[in-house]
This record gives sequence, C-alpha cells and structure tokens, in this order.
Amino acid sequence: MLRLFRYIALIEGVTTIALFLIAMPLKYGFGNPILVPPVGLTHGLAFLAYVAAMLVALPGKGFGIGGWLRTFFAAFVPFGTFLNDGFIRRHEARRAALSRG
Repeated sequence: MLRLFRYIALIEGVTTIALFLIAMPLKYGFGNPILVPPVGLTHGLAFLAYVAAMLVALPGKGFGIGGWLRTFFAAFVPFGTFLNDGFIRRHEARRAALSRG
C-alpha cells in the first residue's frame, strides 16, 4: 500500500510543478490563463487523492506524529513530495526487513 501512496505522491508532485512552473507563469508572465483551470483541477484532485491515500496507507505502519506531519506538509511545498519519497521508501524497506526476520 505504501508503494501506491508513493505513486500518488509522485503524481501530486508533478502536478504541483506543472501548476507553479508552467500554468501560473503562463498566466501571470504572459497574460494567458488557458492552462490554469485544467492543471489546477488536476492538481486539486491529485492533492485530495494524496491526502486520502495517506489516511489509508499510513495507519499501522509505524509512522509517528512527525512522519505524519512531514508527509502531510510535503504536499504544500514544491518538490516536497519528491523529497519525502526517500523517507517513505526507507520506512517501507525497514518494515520489510523487520517482517523478514
């Protein structure tokens, strides 16, 4: 389940970058807001999927309050979900190693 969460986090991160680095500069720098509605909607849906996936994937996996907060706030920072991916991946590997023995 953490792997699915990581994929959703990747999508959320890509939509954030598309919004901040493509759609918004096009709107505010060139006066063309054509991409803001579709990219904004896609990003909003990806953000909601990210939060929903957090609520499903993280409980019972040993994340403390710090891990929860870090993962939640990563969605608000450009590149945050990419930076947080290593944390999730290491946590996933650690849990797999403990379950093997």
